[in-house]
Amino acid sequence: MKLLLDENLSDRIVSRIVELYPNSEHVKTLGLLNTDDVVIWEYAKVNGFVIVSKDSDFHQRSLLYGHPPKFIYLRIGNCSTSKIIQILRDNLNTINQFGSSETQSLLVLM
Repeated sequence: MKLLLDENLSDRIVSRIVELYPNSEHVKTLGLLNTDDVVIWEYAKVNGFVIVSKDSDFHQRSLLYGHPPKFIYLRIGNCSTSKIIQILRDNLNTINQFGSSETQSLLVLM
């Protein structure tokens, strides 16, 4: 499963999780920095990404439209990049199960 990290997360995260989540990207490396959430949503949908963000707007969009794309909502407030990396690593099995689910659109991690 490949993750698309939103701009509210550091682009340095990708290099630390890519072995667990191959082909993951950050919006910055795709030229989508400061882009409207609708554009990011559609990009993820067309390209098979799961969006990862702390942005409640994606949470609302996920509840409204379902999937694809799927959305991982990090409800963690302000924290270090290393903490976010650890959350994504520690929840590998949960995230993979979520990605494989036919019915789940939203995963909240705290």
